[in-house]
Amino acid sequence: MKNKRTSILIIYTGGTIGMIKNKEGVLLPFNFDNLLNFIPLIDEFDADIESVSFEKPIDSSNFNPGLWAKLVNIIGDNYEKFDGFVILTGSDTMAFTASALSFMFENLKKPIILTGSQLPIGLLRTDGRENIIAALELAALQKNNEPLIQEVCIYFENNLYRGNRTHKYNTENFDAFISPNYPILAKAGTNIEVFEDKIIKSKLDFLITHTNLCNEIAVVKFFPGIQVKTISAVFQTPDLKAVILETYGSGNAPTDTDIINVIKDNIKKGIIVLNLSQCQAGNVQQGKYATSLKLKEIGVISGKDMTTEAGITKMMYLLGQNLPNKKIEKLLGLSLRGELSDEESKY
Repeated sequence: MKNKRTSILIIYTGGTIGMIKNKEGVLLPFNFDNLLNFIPLIDEFDADIESVSFEKPIDSSNFNPGLWAKLVNIIGDNYEKFDGFVILTGSDTMAFTASALSFMFENLKKPIILTGSQLPIGLLRTDGRENIIAALELAALQKNNEPLIQEVCIYFENNLYRGNRTHKYNTENFDAFISPNYPILAKAGTNIEVFEDKIIKSKLDFLITHTNLCNEIAVVKFFPGIQVKTISAVFQTPDLKAVILETYGSGNAPTDTDIINVIKDNIKKGIIVLNLSQCQAGNVQQGKYATSLKLKEIGVISGKDMTTEAGITKMMYLLGQNLPNKKIEKLLGLSLRGELSDEESKY
């Protein structure tokens, strides 16, 4: 059976891809319609394409949970009308946005592909045109009259990544993203090669959207010489619900008794503490070394091989569900949307 003609919705939020320089040489967002004028090939694309834009383009540094909820509502309202979605957004917080959206969409059966560029689309050497065209092609792929890709992804410089596995590691190169703990989902060269065995397929057909996120969390990045009063001050943040520790190596931290006691006392008060590694690749293994054993013993949760972006947004999502702490702590260690290497499960 011939695949039906697909329909794609482009959502423009802002970012470098749609910017121009003012007289002072500062990059500022400009009109979305002007952006599309730089990609005339879109008119020849073998799919029905429509677009919607945020009323005011947002620099990605200004993204927040409210804007993620806005994206969820736009896609939710158009979910039955379109076969796929391409979000044009800034790359600086793209990994956060992709991670958040992965948790906010449950039972997703269609592609949501985020892309952008390192250079504005109006420049001759821009990477934006290729990124948009390839993202559209990937979003339009069908197999047996259903989307081939069925998860939240990032496309950048020839590679399609699982969104909640990504990290922006380069501010200058076109290949700005890496997925250190999970293989790419597809590669776009002279042909598009999709690695179907790496793609999540939801077994359920009814989409559930979640827009209630709780951002009453904090991140503590360990460094040699960090003072206990600094850590203590973070834990004294009003209304704090959770703290993410960015530790060394495979989850190691100072064994200073005062530091351990601050963390221990706050866990007893109901603060959830998640352990993520500062390393870009690898896995938190609490108890492998003596410097992580104490964290395990006092109730710190291992984030395994999650990125910081995934750990932060997953925590926001779980806290927003108003679940008991014990349930949240259990789910932090399970794969809900393929964000960590574990038996993939849902609740």
